[in-house]
Amino acid sequence: MGKGTGNRPGDYNGIASAVSAAVIDRLSQRETIGPVPESVRIDGSVCLITGANSGLGKAVAIDLAKRGGHVLMACRSGHPEAGEEVRRASGSDRVEMLRVDLADLESVHGLCDLLNRRRRRLDITVLNAGLMPGSARRSPQGYELMFAVHFLANRVLIDRLLDDGLIRPSARRDERPRIVIVASEAHRSAGPIDFDDFGAFADYGLKDGLRYYAASKLRLCTYAHELSRRLNPEGEVRVAVNSLCPGPVNSNIAREAPPFLKILLVPVMKLLFASPEKAAKPVIYLCCAEEMGQRSGVYLHLMREKAASPLARDKEAGVRLWRVSAALLEKHASARSAGSGNALMARFSDGRGALRP
Repeated sequence: MGKGTGNRPGDYNGIASAVSAAVIDRLSQRETIGPVPESVRIDGSVCLITGANSGLGKAVAIDLAKRGGHVLMACRSGHPEAGEEVRRASGSDRVEMLRVDLADLESVHGLCDLLNRRRRRLDITVLNAGLMPGSARRSPQGYELMFAVHFLANRVLIDRLLDDGLIRPSARRDERPRIVIVASEAHRSAGPIDFDDFGAFADYGLKDGLRYYAASKLRLCTYAHELSRRLNPEGEVRVAVNSLCPGPVNSNIAREAPPFLKILLVPVMKLLFASPEKAAKPVIYLCCAEEMGQRSGVYLHLMREKAASPLARDKEAGVRLWRVSAALLEKHASARSAGSGNALMARFSDGRGALRP
């Protein structure tokens, strides 16, 4: 995987430059979008949030629960304490914890099987979970961990939710589902996606971790744009698929940093990074603002709309990403008795056309 060739190729090639770039981004960005007023309600809406046990995801869960949403917190850890904290902070008892390990595709399918048995339609799906390991690790299926969590798990999850009818495309405004994808401005520093070696395990240490993080976020941004195009043919919005970078967040993403680095990072993050509650504002905007239920393919950086990188918006790259990832997942489909993965691939086999009924 080549070095970054985006707008700011050096920003994410080292921890110090990444932190400084993130802080500059946050302090220099002028907000052009106002926050969603607390009076805006989503009563009865079912909201699935991945990685909701801490940080940004937890703040989003609290806000959506306060607004009347039925919140499903899909997390690997934090059971049941995180759910209880969200209930107390929001004053809502419509909060559930669901266990899933997004690094493990079988666990993702297990979550989807559970949701499918309940037959509960999802109105808002927030793909928030993320991590930055101190060094390369393999997922249970043998993939590099960030590749598995940031991209592959999200592809599997959305495939299943669509195929099982839990996310139902609709032209009606009051029934139109939303998919909100938490990406990162780091995607701009990644080089083009390496399709020739797609999915191959990459070994790296602390020095190169940020470069692989950026590459994983480029795949996620590219996927977000391609998913929007496929679900909304001819420009008619049937599923609002939008993505964002929340800016630097004072969360536990640095939990795997070595001790000597944590001593430096933790106070800097507390002082200069946004609180999860403030960083949640663009997520809530995409989830709740009326106008964002009528648009798709939007990318926000903090509370400002801007275009994702040219690489992320490239239609040819989007088609290729869709096809190579479908081929990658095909070998796992045989393990699923329901055969849902094969069914979805057949649905999309016409390339760029509409979802077939």
